[in-house]
Amino acid sequence: MKLFIKNMVCSRCKMVVKSELEKLGLQLLSVDLGEVETIEPVSDIQKKQIAARLSAFGFELIDDKKSRTIERIKTLVIELVHQKDSYLSSTLSEYLSSHLLQDYNTLSNLFSEVEDLTIEKYFILQKIERVKELLMYDELSLSEIAFKLNYSSVAYLSNQFKKITGFTPSHYKHLKDKKRKQIEYL
Repeated sequence: MKLFIKNMVCSRCKMVVKSELEKLGLQLLSVDLGEVETIEPVSDIQKKQIAARLSAFGFELIDDKKSRTIERIKTLVIELVHQKDSYLSSTLSEYLSSHLLQDYNTLSNLFSEVEDLTIEKYFILQKIERVKELLMYDELSLSEIAFKLNYSSVAYLSNQFKKITGFTPSHYKHLKDKKRKQIEYL
């Protein structure tokens, strides 16, 4: 049986969810971002226990189809930006449509209606958070970061970064208090 879980955004989230579900005695087939598959069906009582256990860690069980679709879009964008460095062999719309097997216009309208921002804006916000992260590590130059995240130029990255954060990347890099938004709050 598949369970859909909101706010799973990284490998540590997967470890926490796996651990907590195993503590509840569930046997798991797989644990992926936003999704867990159990060997046996889960009763309504077990779902309530799971929801209570996971809410302590900021996770939430998702039951309705719209919420599952939104969460799956977010998961795909997060994976794309934070694990695949925004590398796309096609457009973002084709990527999402092919993974979700739905028309992009339908996905886009649903996402905008529920999240009050477009998928493209969410993608850009995720990319900027990744840029902030890479700037904090101080291991790559700005041109290497632009290349890594598939920006067409350093100037384009810098302009987008300033538009979103209000700072140039070099100014941001020198700030002492580099406050980053957690992925699940974007």
